[in-house]
Amino acid sequence: MSASSHAKIFRGTPRNLTRLARALTAGDIVAVPTETVYGLAGDALNTSAVKKIFRAKGRPTNDPLIVHVHSLAQLDQLAERNAAVDKLAHAFWPGPLTLVLPKKLVVPDLVTSGRPSVAIRMPSHPLFRRLLRICGRPLAAPSANPFGYISPTTAAHVLDGLGKKIRYILDGGDCDIGVESTILDLRDPKRPAILRPGAIERHAIERVLRVRVKPAAGEKIKSTKAALAPGLLARHYSPRTPVKLHDQLVAEVADSEPASTSQATSEAFLYFRRPTKFAKGKIPKNVFWLSDDGSLASAAKALFATLRITDQGKWAVIHAERAPGGNALALAINDRLTRAAAKR
Repeated sequence: MSASSHAKIFRGTPRNLTRLARALTAGDIVAVPTETVYGLAGDALNTSAVKKIFRAKGRPTNDPLIVHVHSLAQLDQLAERNAAVDKLAHAFWPGPLTLVLPKKLVVPDLVTSGRPSVAIRMPSHPLFRRLLRICGRPLAAPSANPFGYISPTTAAHVLDGLGKKIRYILDGGDCDIGVESTILDLRDPKRPAILRPGAIERHAIERVLRVRVKPAAGEKIKSTKAALAPGLLARHYSPRTPVKLHDQLVAEVADSEPASTSQATSEAFLYFRRPTKFAKGKIPKNVFWLSDDGSLASAAKALFATLRITDQGKWAVIHAERAPGGNALALAINDRLTRAAAKR
């Protein structure tokens, strides 16, 4: 694309899906909606297309990609399936669960950062599933944003970040979940381990497999090491504004009185739940929150969009409040916030 070109957003009509499938089979890349975040898709078996993904994002090649499939038969072309895969697929697919499995030779090393394993997921977003069926190819698709920046959850977010780097964006509306998939290391089905928390609960996986699942350890790999799965770099999902994390923010620190010397006018405050202090009346311009009622689902869905809005405010720092509790979405939200707040 030339510097003056911009991506075009396509509605999910049958004609548009056919056009975008043709672009993918020809080796081009397309931003696609999923139930988690928007992805930048390319033919996973076409090294030239995969290179375009890395180039458009500015993504280092030591950060592997997730390959998206529409069926277990397609998975069998790419990876070694075991009995645990069948159980998990029956329980959670299509859905926000990625499985790391031993790969077959057909998968290019570029997709897996040279590792002998591949991360595979069957997405549930209806438009993406139709596109996968029409295309007939497994699609590698990391988040459709410049590498390391806040993940996109709308087509407009993709256009804002990659509009001059790609040609096609499929608009599937707002992402339902809003944080990336749970990644499960299933190379040894007797010792499964969560690598990245997402919407799928560890205990739900344990109930299906009837074995203990190692919880996410919050691994933060060095930038030069080949990762086992995406999303494990120490700094990731990051606004340009520095982020400082807190277990709890006190509403009183956000003052509505404008004063150039006050903390409130130079710093933003991102609450998990709307503070009761601001339930009625004027809301200070530096106050944001993820959920009106404390719902983890609504907070996860709003996380990246709210971080983007906050990042546009030109604040000196964003004070962000961790999500309460220890269920899957709380762990996922806090994982993303921790990596967003990692030192530069």
